[in-house]
Amino acid sequence: MHPNIQNLYTIANKPSRKIIGLMSGTSLDGLDIALCTITGAGEHTSVVIDHFTTVAYTAAFKEKVLSIFSKQNISLAQLCVLHPWIATEHAKMVMDSLSSWNVKATEIDLIASHGQTIFHAPKSLHPNDEFGTATLQIGDGDHIATGTGIITISDFRQKHIAAGGEGAPLVIYGDYLLCSHATENRVLLNIGGIANFTYLPAGGKLNEVFSTDTGPGNTLMDAYTRKHFEGVSYDKDALIAKKGTIHSELLGVLKKDSFFSLPFPKTIGPELFNLEYLNEAQLKMGIVLSDQDIMATLNRFTAETIAAAIQNILPSNISFKIYVSGGGSGGGMHNPLLIEHLNSLLPNASIASSIEIGIHPDAKEAILFALLANEAVAGAPLLAGGHSTKVPTTMGKISFPN
Repeated sequence: MHPNIQNLYTIANKPSRKIIGLMSGTSLDGLDIALCTITGAGEHTSVVIDHFTTVAYTAAFKEKVLSIFSKQNISLAQLCVLHPWIATEHAKMVMDSLSSWNVKATEIDLIASHGQTIFHAPKSLHPNDEFGTATLQIGDGDHIATGTGIITISDFRQKHIAAGGEGAPLVIYGDYLLCSHATENRVLLNIGGIANFTYLPAGGKLNEVFSTDTGPGNTLMDAYTRKHFEGVSYDKDALIAKKGTIHSELLGVLKKDSFFSLPFPKTIGPELFNLEYLNEAQLKMGIVLSDQDIMATLNRFTAETIAAAIQNILPSNISFKIYVSGGGSGGGMHNPLLIEHLNSLLPNASIASSIEIGIHPDAKEAILFALLANEAVAGAPLLAGGHSTKVPTTMGKISFPN
């Protein structure tokens, strides 16, 4: 047996595994690094977060990624060279973090890397019937494995698509394994660049769980802030939006896109919800608004589309609790105006941070990919709720360090 296969076999048979989850979202804040001790697998999984950090990206790093991010026309040479370069940079960030935690790389069993999404193209976003759903994340797993000396599992979304899903949202698996409750109806709401939620009915099984994207999370607000407020990357504490007034006509135009009438579950990305989308909506009105009014309207746009999706899926006669995560320092529970809107729009719900159920709100997605890596090695194929995959699925490609 090849030594790498023997090593993987040994890891799979351990009662618990040390797994580093890596997440780099569309907001490009930085790399979330969660060192987890994961015991068991499947419905018998438990997770302890040993360490967590977000390594902020430099302006130069962001500029390189933005040169190819969510664009129809890019330099293929730039895409080609960034694929290994991002992985090498992520490997350095992992090694630096381990050093700061006084943890040796030899103590780590696996790295689970989401990679950096460059383009997400669900079938609804392109008209060519010859092609189906597609997505692309770069940051090569082989380079991470070689740069750290740790077996790396990456490129999780491709198998989800191959099995009939849309490559997102994948949070359904971690939400089900860690957050299900016998008596409480729960909504796990993740507000990153794009917002998504998982509905966990009280006592439900995996095939009863439902997960979907809802539309924009922070992506439009962040993009507008970066463009119109020099040196500012997000609307901290919603201070800009709070100074503005919601413009009902602009809000109505923003909500008219055909995406919102598509059946659930569905996925989307900044490929649709970007500044061009906003500009087209403004042109239709022929009205010039203040930056503050636009930010107030974008904040409400995110809240109303989240609330509408939740109300569409959940029975109207039940009470439920929403646990919010995601979005780094500018999203999720960190945006008080957005939470205020959600509270008013969802009177049947109470809203709290996911920290209340033991999930660090900024670490949640990094933990998710650590869980998926654990299932790939020590678990069993999972069938996503909401019929998003047609067959039980194991996600992730394995890269050995030598």
